[in-house]
Amino acid sequence: MIHTRKRASYPFIGITLGDAAGIGAEIVCKAAASGVLQKNTCPVIIDSEAVLLRGMKQSNVAFPYHVVNSLEEARESDILPLLPLSCLKASKIIMGKSSAELGRDEGKLLVECINFCQKKELDGFCFAPLNKGAMKSAGYRFPSEHEMFAHYYGQTSGFGEMNYVHGLWNIRVTSHIPLREVCSHISVDNIISAARLGFNTLRLVGCENPRIVVAALNPHAGENGTCGREELDVIIPAIQRATALGMPLDGPYSSDTLFVKAFREKYDAVITMYHDQGQIAIKLQDFSHCVTVSAGLPNPITTPAHGTAYDIAGTGKADPSAFIDAFNICCRMAQRISLSSVQG
Repeated sequence: MIHTRKRASYPFIGITLGDAAGIGAEIVCKAAASGVLQKNTCPVIIDSEAVLLRGMKQSNVAFPYHVVNSLEEARESDILPLLPLSCLKASKIIMGKSSAELGRDEGKLLVECINFCQKKELDGFCFAPLNKGAMKSAGYRFPSEHEMFAHYYGQTSGFGEMNYVHGLWNIRVTSHIPLREVCSHISVDNIISAARLGFNTLRLVGCENPRIVVAALNPHAGENGTCGREELDVIIPAIQRATALGMPLDGPYSSDTLFVKAFREKYDAVITMYHDQGQIAIKLQDFSHCVTVSAGLPNPITTPAHGTAYDIAGTGKADPSAFIDAFNICCRMAQRISLSSVQG
């Protein structure tokens, strides 16, 4: 049992179970049963009790939990609290099959978590994988959840998706847009915005002097303009300007060799030009530990970088490692924000 006074100093982190037809409840239950969610933090599950119980059954684990009526009550709970804001019935959910109803429920819970954060009732939250298609079908018509979060925070810039695995971060200049549109979005300003997001986020997790490198867009970094001019005309000028602004960047280097150096701990982060340029390298390094961070928002929001895994949903095979890593990063960021606000 954690002493109440000591517990009050820990980050208060919300957890949602993600898309109810996926592996979310299973990985959260496995994480909860291991005890890691309750170590040096105050977690609260905000979701359906029926879905949580089904997750326990599917993952063949059990752990004590306490149904609460408010976050204030959850904060004082000596065992893992559940705030049942979702009324989903497990009997109506077909595992491995998305639906607008499930997307509507998950969207509602995520928005509620943001509301709690804005009212300073939560320090951040970690959500199990969601289904973007289901949420769009339910009316949440955003390119991704990151734009959705920014919308409900009332934020129009300075945010973006970042990924993490084993000490290396990935920041993107462009993200969820068609590949044919990438080149038109590669600009000096967008690269500098990505650099600023990276520097701010890494400092938030304790990396005071981040070593950040920039990936080229074209094969062989453009071969001095003979295989594309984006490096000469845009990327190198952006690196020079960012460095002059106090954000030193290395590169640009061809991404086929860049990540070899990066994973050997020469760099803390890589700025890539488009979605799959970094995602493929990050996920190949260790798919089971990849984390996604909604960076640049007032509160830390994290999730596993893998998806809902409909193909194994309900089988008990899901690995909770990425969720545990995502939860720990959320806690670490929340703690740093809290400390900086006290010191400031």
